[in-house]
Amino acid sequence: MPRNPRIEYAGAVYHVMCRGDHREAIFKGDEDRLLFLETLGQVCERMGWRIHAYVLMPNHYHLLLETPSGGLVDGMRWFQTTYTARFNARHRLCGHLFQGRYKAIVMDSDDPGYFRTVGDYIHLNPVRARLLKTAPVRLEDFQWSSYPAYIGKAKRPVWLETKRVLESCGMTRPGYRQYMQGRVQEVIGGSEALAGEWKSIRRGWFLGGESFREELLVRIGERMESRKRESYSGEEVKGHDRKRAEELLRKGLQVLKVGQGELQSWKTTDERKQALTWLIRSSTQ
Repeated sequence: MPRNPRIEYAGAVYHVMCRGDHREAIFKGDEDRLLFLETLGQVCERMGWRIHAYVLMPNHYHLLLETPSGGLVDGMRWFQTTYTARFNARHRLCGHLFQGRYKAIVMDSDDPGYFRTVGDYIHLNPVRARLLKTAPVRLEDFQWSSYPAYIGKAKRPVWLETKRVLESCGMTRPGYRQYMQGRVQEVIGGSEALAGEWKSIRRGWFLGGESFREELLVRIGERMESRKRESYSGEEVKGHDRKRAEELLRKGLQVLKVGQGELQSWKTTDERKQALTWLIRSSTQ
């Protein structure tokens, strides 16, 4: 079955999310949540990863993950397989715990705005899911996220890095708490601006500008070179194919010594047009 290509490189930063199989719970209690965090700490030590934010929801989790030395695929394989094995052993179960594939949206780490956006999105998950029942809603009352450690209400694990998210907001711990409480009210009030800000997190395949997208398309092309084209699908592959088709068309027109306007005047049966069509299709499908 075709899959989205994984984009891996040293220094990459991702928003990672995965749900339970059939959207079922991935934790049966707090002991499982502690086991999950212990396993997360172990994979960070093994792979040299940094976690900038996390939240454990009943049937899924979110991570703001940095891979200084790369290794997203190998690390995630070990992490999810190990937690699943430990979870199944504790509860005398067998089989899959997580759904088919985790989602990993790569983001432009040179733009601090994305650390703020994704950090907000992750920390506010319990509010959006209405898991906080007391009034007024206080984000620190949800203990299974990195937020309590951000504001000094919980011990910060050695693998949790808070500096870049705080700097992206231009704040210290006290300021961050006030800022996030304001965001809580926006979520409760159904802010359309906030929903628009998070649209790309929910539906996109990357977070960044056009130059970052072009860089990623080159990386995708390099990854696909040694594999069968039909092995991959998704918006990132379509973007790569469009870019590749444009390059092939430009080079083909140069060889034929014609311009785009003349090409449009050719009939479908024109051998030159058919040759260009075959070249593009054979290279991008």
